Parts: sequence; structure tokens; C-alpha cells
Amino acid sequence: MSTISFNVNIAPLAALNLVKDNQNADLVHEEYHNVGQDKLIGTQIYEKYYFRSKNRAALIVIIDNLKGTTNVRAIATGSSEGLIFNFDWGAAVDFASSVENILDPYIIE
Repeated sequence: MSTISFNVNIAPLAALNLVKDNQNADLVHEEYHNVGQDKLIGTQIYEKYYFRSKNRAALIVIIDNLKGTTNVRAIATGSSEGLIFNFDWGAAVDFASSVENILDPYIIE
């Protein structure tokens, strides 16, 4: 499992659309909730097969501005090769990092 969290200087919906338009994986679920006062939380779930780990991996992307700044969380899981050894040849890190790469021009400290 790999988790990445960072903030961006664009609205949640714009960030979610960038990820959706540029992610090289199958989008299996998406939902967006406007909670009022210009606050939004969106979730996208992707799936991708990795030959190096011989398994499908899932990527969960959660983007919201509930605390003011747009926060992005990317969680990749399910990419390990077997039941006993939790080793995925870097697939989870690559999958989670793909969101960071897509949104790189907008990342803020």
C-alpha cells in the first residue's frame, strides 16, 4: 500500500477533472458531493493491471477543500503479488505517484 497527500492551488473539481482526464487506468467509480459554502469532496477509484506484480491494483483519489485549501489524497492498494509476501515491485508507489505527477504544476507547500 502507498499513500500520498499534498495540497494544490486549484479547486477540487478542477483537480478531479485533471486526474480523470490524464489517469492511465480504468475509472471504476466516481462520486462528488457539494457540502455547501463552496466546499466539495470528490472520490475517484481506478483499477489497473501491473505485469511486474502480476496483479490488479486499486487507486483511490480523494480531493476536498473542507479545510479551505484543496487537499489531495491518493491511496494505492492491492498490488502485492501473493498472500504471504506483501511485495509489489513498486507498483503501488507508481500508481499513487501518478496523481502527484498529473497535478505537479499546481502543488503548493
